Amino acid sequence: MTTVTTTPRRQGRGGRERILAAAAKLFAVQGINATGMEQIAERAPVSKRTLYAHFRTKDELVLAHLKDLSSTGRTLEATLVREDIPARERVLALFDPLPADTDPVRGCPFIDAAVEFPDPHSAVHSYARERKLLMVRLVTELVVELGCREPAVLAEQLVTLADGAASRAMVLGDADYGRHARTAAATLLDNALPTTG
Repeated sequence: MTTVTTTPRRQGRGGRERILAAAAKLFAVQGINATGMEQIAERAPVSKRTLYAHFRTKDELVLAHLKDLSSTGRTLEATLVREDIPARERVLALFDPLPADTDPVRGCPFIDAAVEFPDPHSAVHSYARERKLLMVRLVTELVVELGCREPAVLAEQLVTLADGAASRAMVLGDADYGRHARTAAATLLDNALPTTG
């Protein structure tokens, strides 16, 4: 008699959360377009029927993944709104090293998604743009709080530095690449403060 071993599928509640967790891991390691729905179902583990009951299309799943990152505080925005950290440190935290267990080193998930969904009218690309606009608004509020000159221009410079550092960190596989941009950001902040005397 031959015994066939199959991967057991978890039953019951939590299917949606397992799908999102599996998608997050696979998207980070392989990219969005290289990850198939079947792979996500297997990793979750859920049946394809359960997967499609929660997310009718891959686009829906990607959008839910990005919203989950935002709502659970796993993005840079989470640091920008922390009131227990001084405003300057919140801005400079945009350039902090990625967690040591980040493998492979990934850039900004919103930039990654916008690249893989280039149509600016797609729901995924639109959401990524929305989060990037929120980021610059949050940084603008912080530099206003610091009393910096030309806060809107300074905020755009700072988020451009942060996005560039995240992209280079991913390409070079260097989780601490932001240290270079942090020095530039500190100089920008210092130069934008009103002179006294």
